[in-house]
Amino acid sequence: MAITEKQLIEDLEAGKYKPVYLLTGEENHYIDVVSDWMEEHIVDPTLRDFDQTVLYGRDVDMKTVIGHAKRYPMMSPVHLVLVKEAQDIDTRQWEVLASYLQQPAPQTVLVFCYRHKKLDKRTAAYKAIDKAGVVYESPRVYENQVPAWIRNEVASRGFTIGDKASMMLVEFLGADLGKIAGELGKLYPLLPAGGAITAELVEQQIGVSKDYNVFELQSAIGRRDPVMCNRIVNYFAANPKKNPIQPVLTILYGYFLKIMFYHQLENKSDAAKALGCAPIFVKDYAQAAANYSLGKLASCIGYLYEADLRSKGVRNSGTVTDGEILKELVFKVIH
Repeated sequence: MAITEKQLIEDLEAGKYKPVYLLTGEENHYIDVVSDWMEEHIVDPTLRDFDQTVLYGRDVDMKTVIGHAKRYPMMSPVHLVLVKEAQDIDTRQWEVLASYLQQPAPQTVLVFCYRHKKLDKRTAAYKAIDKAGVVYESPRVYENQVPAWIRNEVASRGFTIGDKASMMLVEFLGADLGKIAGELGKLYPLLPAGGAITAELVEQQIGVSKDYNVFELQSAIGRRDPVMCNRIVNYFAANPKKNPIQPVLTILYGYFLKIMFYHQLENKSDAAKALGCAPIFVKDYAQAAANYSLGKLASCIGYLYEADLRSKGVRNSGTVTDGEILKELVFKVIH
């Protein structure tokens, strides 16, 4: 049974240390959460200069790592050896680790942070780690799952967050959980016990406009509201560094795909789950689906493709700005 980061940290807090840990997977945030806890708590701060070793995969080979792991602690009960960016160690060297783990040093906690991907389960090294210690696979969180992740993360800190505030964070930061967690961390100290993160607070502290953002643009497009669309697009054109065109095009592409998907749902009562959004936003997709036929949506995808090419210098004389490209795109979409 796969272990979660919460279960893993609970075991560590109870002093249940294993001789080796492999923190691996495509979602770096959870790898950082666990490894940061280990770095901050396993060895007493006053003893870290003696009994805590932090290495980087690009700078060491596996024999060097094992040499550190075999060293006895000088003052602490355990010696922590933390290998960051372990995926940079040559894959051919990992087999040496299997030999060490046949009889690992009992006084050492050896941790590998293997980011962006997974160590091949067929290798002797993976099997040896799995047998002697703990393999934690950090689950990937897709963008349509991020709003739910934000709600759960905020709830775990004793606060709540509004749906609009959550969507503003997703559209500003994408699916980068580390960045989102960092921005949320700036907001918690500003809240009373049990307080709520609002769109206004996100706007004030993080700099995402609650009225002029991609979320409001797609909502205005869904309603076919030319006045609001023009206001937002003009704001984007006047602030190109804060609102670069490429992320806007990417988000609108996903938006149109979701409307197409809603069109084809047989059971609309399951739309929130199918679309990966909060139930409160289903009515917006329903309204957009009523305003845009499948044929029109296909045309909108084509307009996006053309705008993307022009923003990259293809079919563009060089005198047309990204703001002008976006204005023309939105005009074609809503008319």
